[in-house]
Amino acid sequence: MTLTIDFGPNELRKQVEKTCIQGRHLTFIDDFSSAELDNIFRTAEMLEPYWRSRIPVLEGKVLCTQFFQPSTRTRFSHETAMFRLGGHVITESNPLVSSSAAKGESLYDALRVTSQYSDIIVLRHPDEDVIKTIEMLGRDSSPIICGGYGNVTHPTQGLLDMYTAYRALGSDFSKMTVMIATPDLSRARSGQSFGLGLARMGARLIYSGTTGLETSDVIREKLKAMNANFSEVNDLTIGQHEEMIADEGVDLVYLPGCSVKKGDSGRDDFMKKMAEYYFTLDGLQRIKQKSGKTVGLMHSLPRNDGEFDFSIDASKHELYFKQIAFSVPLRMSLLVNICGV
Repeated sequence: MTLTIDFGPNELRKQVEKTCIQGRHLTFIDDFSSAELDNIFRTAEMLEPYWRSRIPVLEGKVLCTQFFQPSTRTRFSHETAMFRLGGHVITESNPLVSSSAAKGESLYDALRVTSQYSDIIVLRHPDEDVIKTIEMLGRDSSPIICGGYGNVTHPTQGLLDMYTAYRALGSDFSKMTVMIATPDLSRARSGQSFGLGLARMGARLIYSGTTGLETSDVIREKLKAMNANFSEVNDLTIGQHEEMIADEGVDLVYLPGCSVKKGDSGRDDFMKKMAEYYFTLDGLQRIKQKSGKTVGLMHSLPRNDGEFDFSIDASKHELYFKQIAFSVPLRMSLLVNICGV
């Protein structure tokens, strides 16, 4: 340990001051520096004892959740986080039916209006062009946290996935190798957000997808701008996946899951291709025998039959339900750091 001038007992207020992201929007996970990300995780560790109880540091603050797409985990975990922090929540889960959006109100106006009622907003929207609206708003809106925009970005999912890795493997991301595996990397906003965050912290990334559905240019350019240590392979069989995971010393395998709605032909195509991404408990045990590593399996949820072997639930490899538990202290940290104490 190296002694520093700020050495002493942990204090939440000082930690939030050190993180120094108060009032900022969050659109892409690489909006934050590596130091800011590290401080978000340190804050989450300090708040973790209260994820099932209450620490009223945001008493009087109001969170507005505006979701133009279905959500369970993202909306509920942000709302739970605000309640645990002593704040209040107003929510709109079907704005195209039950808000003024049904009357034709623009998103720009809607966000300026709800900013008058709330101190912070979590927004989910199917169109990534919402990013331009938020840039136009600037400081004329309460801080807006992206709860998923289009196919390209879902930074709070990426943050909770990073925090799970941080808690499972330690704080040195530069020692981690992570595989992000899905038939459709072009629409894997959760996996791509996880990857951007890992890259920012110096982890090694292996993307595995299929030809024609590769990582989008916007994400690829961000990775290159960070000089990320990443590679992308396509069209591997499940046997080749297992071999690569063992040979390359992969620590975690992340399955972004299918983001295509039921009834869309793309969903059927996705599920047909899942056979080569269908990780089994036997397969993970074979990897351990070869590499000596207990590889963690992560998934963004919800999951569908045919995506992976559900018997992994009761094994040491399971991390996907733990991700959900870690999402509450992580999002408590995000709310505290952006609202301020």
